[in-house]
Order: sequence, then structure tokens, then C-alpha cells
Amino acid sequence: MSNKQHPFIPFQPEQLPIEEVLTRSRKTFERVDQRRSVRFFSDAPVPKQVIENILRSASTAPSGAHKQPWTFVAISNPGLKQQIREAAEQEEQKNYSQRMSEEWKQDLEPLGTDEVKEFLTIAPWLIVVFKQTYGLDAEGNKRLHYYVNESVGIATGFLLEAIHEAGLASLTHTPSPMNFLERVLERPVNEKAYMLIPVGFPAPDCVVPDIKRKDLDEFAVFKE
Repeated sequence: MSNKQHPFIPFQPEQLPIEEVLTRSRKTFERVDQRRSVRFFSDAPVPKQVIENILRSASTAPSGAHKQPWTFVAISNPGLKQQIREAAEQEEQKNYSQRMSEEWKQDLEPLGTDEVKEFLTIAPWLIVVFKQTYGLDAEGNKRLHYYVNESVGIATGFLLEAIHEAGLASLTHTPSPMNFLERVLERPVNEKAYMLIPVGFPAPDCVVPDIKRKDLDEFAVFKE
């Protein structure tokens, strides 16, 4: 299973009794079930080291051929956050007034969303996830990336969970189109914006929609 060019190393995870496996699986669900998308943030600062640790956790996600085709841009600069908010609100104004169908707007109504995105300047950090559609070597030559959307989607999931585990709140924001992020953040041509995620502590008076998740039998199928 190994050779000189691509050596393998032992993988020896902690061996747990089945009772502990069951307990951990239940506790994990109970913990992650508390995660919610938040639109009301505190401006209380979050240390850069916390964001660094969160991004390291996200980077442990699996990826096609281990190409790790993602870039996370973490922004705390107030001027840049203001630029992003202004550009996002311009696109969102067009969405709500022109692009969105009536059905779409009706589906969003229970969530209380609109074109005003004040959380983009209030949250102490914005993390913009970029997907690398292809790689670039040191000489600028293109290198193939595989399963880019799937890989970046998994890494984004890891990122959201790491934010939650750190005791912070987040929001998955996808202003469409998002190419203004590539311009504002001066990203290379092989990177395309994937998601914009405000990160911080929830505001003291934060509220979230009273919604219910699907029951297990509505989204899972077992063949035993």
C-alpha cells in the first residue's frame, strides 16, 4: 500500500467502546443542533488567533486528489467590509426588485431577509470562501483540480462547524452574483467566490426565525 514516492503512514484512531460511540454521536447532534444562521451580530472583537484556528479546522476537509482547492479570505478591515457591504447591497437590491420570482420571495419571507445587509459591517470578521477552479504552479502553469465544488462545499461545512464549536455565530450569505468579491479582494483569475460568511458573537438581543428541522424519516433512508 505504499512506495518510495508516495509513502503511507499508520492511522490509529482512538478505539472506543460502542457505548461511548453512541454517547458521542448523540452529544454531537445535540451540540450541532444548536447552530443557527444569525443576522444580528455584536461588534465585540474576536481575536485573530481564533479565526486562524477555525480556518485550520476547515482546511482539514477531504478534497479531490488532495488538491485542497480553496482559499479563505478573512477580513476585519472596516473599509473593506464597507466596500463589500455596498457592493452586496447593490446586487441584493436588484435581486429583490428584478431577479427573484414571487415564489422565491415568499419562501424567504419567514426568515425576515431583505436587501439591507448591516451584518456585513457589524460582524467583526467576514470570511469569504473562494473555490480554485484550477491550480497554478510556481511558473504560473495551470494544474487540474478535481471535484472542486464538492471539496469546497465540504470545507465550508467544516468551517461552519468550527465557528459553532468556538462559541461564535455565522451566516451563510450568497449575494448573487458574487464576482464583486473577486474584484474588491483582488483575487487571482483562478479563484471564484463561493460563500460570504460573517463571523462573530451574536448580539445581546439576537433573535432567529422559529423554524423546525426535518425529522430523520423525512431526509434519511435506511436499507437494512
